[in-house]
Amino acid sequence: MVKKITEVTSATILFAGDSGDGMQLTGTEFTNTVAQTGNDVSTLPDFPAEIRAPGGTVSGVSGFKVHFGSIEINSPGDLCDILVVMNAAALKKSLLSIKENGIIIANTDGFDAKNIRLANCEENPLERLQDSYTIYQIDISKQTQLALKDFEMSTKDKDRSKNMFALGFVYWLYSKPMDFTTQFVSQKFKGKKILVEANITVLKAGYNYGEITETITEKYTISKAEMPKGTYRNITGNQAIALGFVAAAQKAGKQLYYGGYPITPASDILHNLAKYRSFNVKTFQAEDEIAAMTSIIGASFAGALAITASSGPGIALKTEAMGLGVIQELPMVIINVQRGGPSTGLPTKTEQADLLQAVYGRNGEAPIPVLAAKSPADCFYKAYEAAKIALEHNTPVILLSDGYLANGSEPWNFPTIEELPEIHVAKAQKLYEEETYFPYQRNEHGVRSVAYLGMKGFEHVLGGLEKDELTGNVSYDGDNHEIMTKKRQEKIDFIAYKYPKTQLNYGNESAKTLIISWGSPYGSIRTAMRTFMEEHKSVAFLHLEHIYPLPNDLQEFTNNFETIIVPELNNKQLLHLLQSELKRELVPYNKIQGMPFTSNEIYDFVSQYL
Repeated sequence: MVKKITEVTSATILFAGDSGDGMQLTGTEFTNTVAQTGNDVSTLPDFPAEIRAPGGTVSGVSGFKVHFGSIEINSPGDLCDILVVMNAAALKKSLLSIKENGIIIANTDGFDAKNIRLANCEENPLERLQDSYTIYQIDISKQTQLALKDFEMSTKDKDRSKNMFALGFVYWLYSKPMDFTTQFVSQKFKGKKILVEANITVLKAGYNYGEITETITEKYTISKAEMPKGTYRNITGNQAIALGFVAAAQKAGKQLYYGGYPITPASDILHNLAKYRSFNVKTFQAEDEIAAMTSIIGASFAGALAITASSGPGIALKTEAMGLGVIQELPMVIINVQRGGPSTGLPTKTEQADLLQAVYGRNGEAPIPVLAAKSPADCFYKAYEAAKIALEHNTPVILLSDGYLANGSEPWNFPTIEELPEIHVAKAQKLYEEETYFPYQRNEHGVRSVAYLGMKGFEHVLGGLEKDELTGNVSYDGDNHEIMTKKRQEKIDFIAYKYPKTQLNYGNESAKTLIISWGSPYGSIRTAMRTFMEEHKSVAFLHLEHIYPLPNDLQEFTNNFETIIVPELNNKQLLHLLQSELKRELVPYNKIQGMPFTSNEIYDFVSQYL
């Protein structure tokens, strides 16, 4: 039967099912395929918090959202065009995520009496949705078993491949090739011929089902996106952070040392860095967060580019040793991949609630520069910049990411090492051999003279007690303590003089309303801004990437805007910093639900003030 083919500019798909249904793999493979075929793409994986929640329950639903198109894509999309659900619980949890008159692809085997009961539904929810959505009811489990009827595998093992059927069907629906996934399957199950053949067989069965069924008469196509020339790969935020530090270490001529302790959603940074041993990368999984933090202090003292990563609760455990890094003035980077809190909170959900912890969360006067990444690909550049600041100013640096950036992905046009900025490592030097080395002697930028372990003639001792302002000897003198406190602060304040001049990300300076954001809301705000510009609305957008110290010209830059709106995934944390800096009232817009802003939410809220 001839199918109608409709060209669209973009689409959003949500794959949802039980945590054992392979939705993360399905979403990842679909993402890789659309990226390989030239579409711009942004993703949002959504993991259940429990390691293995009861099957068929809402708490066990795992989702993967993909927004792709021939236009510029900056966020994982708002409401979905297509919702693929493997059981009743997935539909119940995801129903509010689909557009009116959208398409639901439902595995009918997941809507039997048992699954309906486990999802706490009184009746089959598909029955009451027939008039509101286009519903394709497919017994994906049965079709998978039929495709594998000649394979000598258990029923349970065959059922594990049903995600491939769903993936193949969606490939057909959006006119995408199966080649990249067949290559992936062949590599993933290399040496296990039956698994390779089974998964590819089911993938093709899903694709062919769309071709032969008479109930589905329309499919879609999306052209390639116009993107700057370059070599691209699809990358998650955690992968980008790892590569950013590898690049920085290579550029600086340093060994890269990572000391960490597993914690969601930061653990993948360790997993990714462990792959780069050939680039002189050393990774260490410590027994706890404190050990991880103190290990990077030792590595930094020995001359390595030393980094660690954690999330909110783990960062809290690291803070005492972070203060030690501050008073010793050693270069190191601490990555905080933020998640919902407080305490263990919402470990698999995203939040921006650690901003004030990063800026102020240490005892004593312990200033640390704070940077924030704005997108998965930007995590590479922020990691590189954090390393550059740490090595050039001999200071700990905090890099803020979050769960959405860490696990989400987008195409990355990666640079060559020659294109990256130079890193000028601040290192102790003596003009004459007989000179005395003073470890706290400073240059014109307030950066102390750091000598690393093993440098002959530069022997010295470091510790956590206050230092004499020149010799580094322990000093309990009150006047000296005040001098050292102010020198440490002045050194950090000077970093702001190296920032580029503040410029709008979108809009023009004559606008009446200004949106100021930081971190992961960038993509959704940028998408909303495109609509505002098309409608000729008087609104502009400024995204802050340097949180502490803030840009020196920020107050002057923002003076002419009548209204300033600050969207955050927290309860007004940047707003408090900005009100102190800008000396004016600001409009907060806060969301603390474990999920990113949608562009529609930003558009609707800001529209009230235009």
